[in-house]
Amino acid sequence: MPSRSEITYFGAGPALLPTDVLETAAQALLDYNGTGLGIAEHSHRSELATNIINAAKADLATYLDIPSADYEVLFMQAGGTGEFAASVYNLVGAWVARQHTALLQANPGADEATILASLRQKVKSELKLDYIVTGSWSLKAYQEAIRLVGPEYVNLVVDARTANDGKFGKIPDQSTWKLSKDAALVYYCDNETVDGVEFPEFPAILGPGPDGTGPIVVADMSSNILSRRIPVTNYSLLFFGAQKNLGSTGVTVAVLKKAFLPPTTVQPSAALLRKLGLPIPPIILQYETIAKNNSLYNTLSILDVFIAGQVLKKLLKTFPDKVDGQQALSAKKAELIYGALEAHPEAYKIVPDKSVRSRMNICFRVIKNGAVDESEKAFLKEATSIGLTGLKGHRSVGGIRASNYNSIPLEGAEKLAKFIGEFAKA
Repeated sequence: MPSRSEITYFGAGPALLPTDVLETAAQALLDYNGTGLGIAEHSHRSELATNIINAAKADLATYLDIPSADYEVLFMQAGGTGEFAASVYNLVGAWVARQHTALLQANPGADEATILASLRQKVKSELKLDYIVTGSWSLKAYQEAIRLVGPEYVNLVVDARTANDGKFGKIPDQSTWKLSKDAALVYYCDNETVDGVEFPEFPAILGPGPDGTGPIVVADMSSNILSRRIPVTNYSLLFFGAQKNLGSTGVTVAVLKKAFLPPTTVQPSAALLRKLGLPIPPIILQYETIAKNNSLYNTLSILDVFIAGQVLKKLLKTFPDKVDGQQALSAKKAELIYGALEAHPEAYKIVPDKSVRSRMNICFRVIKNGAVDESEKAFLKEATSIGLTGLKGHRSVGGIRASNYNSIPLEGAEKLAKFIGEFAKA
């Protein structure tokens, strides 16, 4: 069997973790800081756990330049899929709270029944959730919103398949997007893990106007977070599962603008939501509850937060210029792999359009000799034999997928690029 040092794992998630981080975590699992107990055995209510959470929050804010005065970092559970629901629950709740407050201010002295009737009409005629669908994960988020609130409240801003013969692989021009007025949220997935599509930059159409206000933008950054600089203040909510670039499966991060938390915004009561026919969030997915308890409303996996914290400390130590240093390295690795593929068009076909190729998930087909299935099986078998593993594409689309996450060293990208060339020539 091969040793860990002999393998470069390109799996899409759970992803490769730095060996030194795992070694530190392994020791902590047995005996954390000489306490005689492993980190998974200590109470999540302990000072030790609180310190681990606070350190990870601070290091994330430092690495990405998150303005801590304006944003709250929450450690949650249920993965990115759970956040599909949490974002709907919380931002629809915030929309209702704003409308309710405005009606009370505009109608002083009005009785409760009158306000409720007006609020119901507002919900019926004005509530919209906008979804930009560019791949498999944004499609799932869109479908979850429809399931939770109903299709009448969900607006499909754009379906990228209409620009690419029914398949994902392009992002239509922003001039074709159909955004709602004052949507409760505008969601997009910054990097589509399955389809290898990544927004090259923040969508300009979603940017704030001259007065500093703009759409309530929500982004799923599960598979490219920590890999490039992002304009944090353009977002109301960022969320990401840890298992790609941040750590191990079991913890999910939400970075929420504090304007959506008390005292500025208080979620409507369950009774009011029932009267409006809107869904009531499970309390574990309610951001204000998680924020109030510093992510410790229920038992959080402190081990997973610790691992995420160790990854962040390693990044900060490795890159004095923080995320900018990792961004340069990520681009260099992606260029090596794409360059090797482009050098052999007779053997490989890159799936997404060049304008939206992901730096993180490089998706391609092996078309050598016209025998795709046979060639891809041979490619995977030979790659595995030299320690290049995890390259099989997602089951829904097939092909080859090299997930070029932060933990892939430059040497690993170089080794894959070399193999791509050798296989094409063999």
